[in-house]
Amino acid sequence: MSENNPACVYCQVDADTVPLVALTYQGQTYHICSQHLPVLIHDPQALVGKLPGVDKLQGHSG
Repeated sequence: MSENNPACVYCQVDADTVPLVALTYQGQTYHICSQHLPVLIHDPQALVGKLPGVDKLQGHSG
């Protein structure tokens, strides 16, 4: 994934295919597609290995 061709951190689909949301985490910019934004909100553990330190986040349950 590069800034010239950003892709979803979860599914690797690029911005030519789906809308992406940019997020800043630990000083880095990442992108996640609109389909997988709920993963970041409700089940961030599913992003372990894709975002550094995400194992420390708690999902929203409600």
